[in-house]
Amino acid sequence: MLIVTLLIFAYLIGSIPFGLVIGKLLYKKDIRQFGSGNIGTTNAFRAFGKAGGSLVFVCDMLKGMIPVLLATALGISWHPLLFGGMAILGHSFPIFLKFKGGKAVATSFGVVLAYHQIFALIAIASFFISLYITSMVSFSSIFAVAFALILSLWYQDWVLTLVTLLVFILIVVRHKDNIKRIRQGTESRYPSAYVSLKKIR
Repeated sequence: MLIVTLLIFAYLIGSIPFGLVIGKLLYKKDIRQFGSGNIGTTNAFRAFGKAGGSLVFVCDMLKGMIPVLLATALGISWHPLLFGGMAILGHSFPIFLKFKGGKAVATSFGVVLAYHQIFALIAIASFFISLYITSMVSFSSIFAVAFALILSLWYQDWVLTLVTLLVFILIVVRHKDNIKRIRQGTESRYPSAYVSLKKIR
């Protein structure tokens, strides 16, 4: 019963659309009316600036961390990443928004950070390296998860590999429009709220 309860909790906390909630409470804005219309972190930076975008990132990341940490603390027999996976599904297909959610990059990072810090830090480092080279958040998100999938094989943790594979598939599917624009050479680079890393060359 505890396992079922935690699975439901993980999905529900993942379903909380912090981009939408923070936008309406703090900025009197509907994030869905800005940029890509997505409720996630990247669009939050576009709509609310660095402070608002950072707050959405932290909240979305915590949605992934909390179920994993709870499962670990409670000594649940199931692998903690399975509960993190439910939070990721909640973010991508939130019941509170008719199953139309975000791309789950920040939430996925939170899940992995709670489970394996070194793995998560290597993955996020690959994201920033790609971002520095390409200036594209979308491509860098896909690249980082692909890199994490390959890296997971080294740890020989089949649940980590399986969850990372599912996240990779989900992120590729949710970025299908971005992939199309990347291939056409029309994908946007560096949302205006980001500080360009190339300025520190």
